[in-house]
Amino acid sequence: MSINMKNTQLSKTNLNMPLPTSLVSAKGTLADRVTTTLYDQIRQGDFAPGERMPSENELTERFQVSRTVIREAISRLKSEGLVGSRRGSGTVVLAPNNATPFRLDIDVQDSIQAVLRVIELRRGVEGEMAALAAQRRTRAQNLRIQQALKNIDKAVLEGRDGVQEDFAFHAAISEAAHNPLYTSLLEFLSQFLQAAIRVARINEARREDFRQQVRDEHAVIAQAITDGDADAARAAALLHMENSAVRIHAADKEFWASEGGKAARHLAQVKGLE
Repeated sequence: MSINMKNTQLSKTNLNMPLPTSLVSAKGTLADRVTTTLYDQIRQGDFAPGERMPSENELTERFQVSRTVIREAISRLKSEGLVGSRRGSGTVVLAPNNATPFRLDIDVQDSIQAVLRVIELRRGVEGEMAALAAQRRTRAQNLRIQQALKNIDKAVLEGRDGVQEDFAFHAAISEAAHNPLYTSLLEFLSQFLQAAIRVARINEARREDFRQQVRDEHAVIAQAITDGDADAARAAALLHMENSAVRIHAADKEFWASEGGKAARHLAQVKGLE
């Protein structure tokens, strides 16, 4: 797949401002290239502070790439403090400031440890997020959580990996927590969480017992939120994260030598968690 730049107007001005290493990997993925282009446009003033960025659909059409690529590029720009989400306006360009962008550093070469560190990070976040969702969710938000659960099953039945649907399930819970900081944190970490989820789901798809365990764990979390039981929701979310780590540890050599290992190595090499 190639990036079509015919609708992208790039300034030829040399700004003497190198792209932060957190935004681009040496391998030059599609997301790297889209991020680089949008970064240059923002720095060159093609998008003014406060201006709304093109929609996800518009960027997908402009660059001729998938939505996943666009979402990853926007996530990287958000982590650099270049763009942000504004209710009613979508993604907007932020005014330049001297604040240091918040980053995290996996700092490991071992791909298994990279996945496990993300799971550890998620454990506390997911637990409290689910507990708050059980206490605060509206009827409409609860319905979205239930629908997100069904969407995972649908993706599996259609032979897809369900990564986007799995992430959407947890994102729906974050919204039901009624603390926008949780939603912002998930957006900031989205490319890394989705990479870790992809590793887990590839592993789980190889074993029916793993696949059923994950389905049951998600269902228990959703039911606790429906019941308004904060303690049960927290416990269920924590157990889900703990079991995710157990399943990763149980993966055999064949898994790490296959597509799952490739996805894990990609996570270990990501430079946005710095």
